[in-house]
Amino acid sequence: MSQRTKPPFRADHVGSLLRPAALKRAREQHAKGEITPAQLKDIEDREIERVIEKQEEVGLQSITDGEFRRSWWHLDFLWGLDGIEKHVMDTGIHFAAVTTRNEGLKVSGKVGFSGHPMIEHFKFVAAHTNRTPKITIPSPSAAYGRPIPTPIDKKIYPKLDAFFDDLDPHLAGKYILRPTRPKRAYQTGDRRRLQLKIGKCAPQRHLARQGGSGLVAAFQTSEGSAGARPSDTPV
Repeated sequence: MSQRTKPPFRADHVGSLLRPAALKRAREQHAKGEITPAQLKDIEDREIERVIEKQEEVGLQSITDGEFRRSWWHLDFLWGLDGIEKHVMDTGIHFAAVTTRNEGLKVSGKVGFSGHPMIEHFKFVAAHTNRTPKITIPSPSAAYGRPIPTPIDKKIYPKLDAFFDDLDPHLAGKYILRPTRPKRAYQTGDRRRLQLKIGKCAPQRHLARQGGSGLVAAFQTSEGSAGARPSDTPV
């Protein structure tokens, strides 16, 4: 059987890998003010180079940074968009027998993309592998209803439809991927539309009633057309 030379590959992975002990320790030290952001980045760089080598060693063709620079797989990306801010909630999310940190997001302005720290994150991966660098971008559904309807300034978005139109993840992907060579790929994550469609997830049914067509459109975007992505970039 011939080996594929472009995505989707026969063997692939989501892209989020277990954080090594050295990275966990460095994040704790940074949170306590014991090391500087530059020192944390040096450790991230070192551990990412190692995990890139490991992915290549086991034969993977699409290579990620393991999301080693992220604290949350979705919020770190969303906080980098224009118009979206970090929001402290009353409680975290109950998930797999634990309760997460009580961090979320709120929308205080028009959502846009004027720049993003993950551009440099992606360029780092692209510069350290000859295989296909890949990044995972959360779908629009990750920006709403975790665990309650996201606080949105009604003066900016009286209706959710316009909010989700501006939150097209493929537009962000276009700008993140543009500075790198053509051999690249990205994927959207958290595709919850199926749960809503088959009616087995009561919270999603509630959100659909509250959110109107905009929420359903967001689920469809996460599985549907590639929108504004570069034409040579697989999804």
